[in-house]
Amino acid sequence: MAARITDLIARKRDGGELSAAEIAAMVAPDVPDYQLSAFLMAVVLRGLSDDETRGLLDAMVASGQRVSWPWPVADKHSTGGVGDSTTLVLAPLLAACGVLVAKMSGRGLGHTGGTLDKLEAIPGMRVSLSLPGMRRQVEQVGVAVCGQTPELAPADGRLYALRDATGTVYSLPLIAASIMSKKVAAGASRLLLDVKVGEGALLPDPDAARRLAGLMVRLGRDHDIDTRALLSNMSEPLGAAVGDALEVAEALDTLRGDGPADITELCVHQAKVLAGDEAVVRRALDSGAAYECYQRWVAAQGGDPEAPLPRAPLVIEVPAPRSGVVQRCHARSIGEQVMRLGAGRATKEDSVDHAVGVLVHRKRGDHVEAGEPLATVHARGEADLDAVAACFEIGDAPAEREPLLLGDVDA
Repeated sequence: MAARITDLIARKRDGGELSAAEIAAMVAPDVPDYQLSAFLMAVVLRGLSDDETRGLLDAMVASGQRVSWPWPVADKHSTGGVGDSTTLVLAPLLAACGVLVAKMSGRGLGHTGGTLDKLEAIPGMRVSLSLPGMRRQVEQVGVAVCGQTPELAPADGRLYALRDATGTVYSLPLIAASIMSKKVAAGASRLLLDVKVGEGALLPDPDAARRLAGLMVRLGRDHDIDTRALLSNMSEPLGAAVGDALEVAEALDTLRGDGPADITELCVHQAKVLAGDEAVVRRALDSGAAYECYQRWVAAQGGDPEAPLPRAPLVIEVPAPRSGVVQRCHARSIGEQVMRLGAGRATKEDSVDHAVGVLVHRKRGDHVEAGEPLATVHARGEADLDAVAACFEIGDAPAEREPLLLGDVDA
């Protein structure tokens, strides 16, 4: 006779292991939320073995449809950061290199931004596509980026909502199974995982980030996905722009060859991993082919690539309180200030203001004179400029920039 759900919860609570069939029973739709929440807490406290994590991933994939593409498609997933607009650059850049891109993205939550929110800052842009519509667009344009459909890994959606409400988000097996169930269900052939490390990241600890990356690589390869992972620095914001419309504008500058050095470096590296040839990537960027792909992509999803982006009515500089060298521009603090301006959401149901945000003018190692701008705030109303200034540490000692790329991770 099959074990009762309460017995499975108790076994995991006591450090025992569950079979794939038992995990599938545990996450079945008829299991009440209160029992599933107890199971999730037991997992946070006791962990899951690799076999159990595989069983959880397979159960979540089996809860919905699984997409099959007639051609190889590439995807990139970032674990979330501040100012991370790389998908807006990378997707058309890969398409210009001849790599088909089919990507399902998410919205921002807390201090980290979301790709869908950034795309919706583009006038007319639709982020909801049916699976047949996504397939047609990839075939005709070479790239499609849209929101998660309810048909793919619906069990993951239920588990994620419970994790968010029960303090059980920070478990490496649960994070890995959640991310990879959607990638397996969406049918990616090649996948690059950008696992952020630093105070602005989901996982500030490098060792935990490396373990997560290795686990996701193993899960992807188990399902015959050519999966690679890299660690990148999220101690400071990526680029200068933090906020939806500001980040779109910065991504366009990057596609035109005039973007921040760190965003360009990261996008070129990611594109090289997925396309295989840095010379081809550089040529697509320098020739304008990537920007042309961006225009076709946006137009295909109903957007106007030439329309002005939303602008906040108040644009205010934040002066440096003293002269010196910036020791740190704190990524998480900047993200939280942008959230308070209205660009972030505390819950998934909240609306966001695409126009507001912060432009960062100084980072670690930059000299600044008293009164020179550390940042520019784009606001709808009153803004706490002192709180933005407090995101910057200024000292007298020289400070070297930290490396952006922290290494690749294998299984």
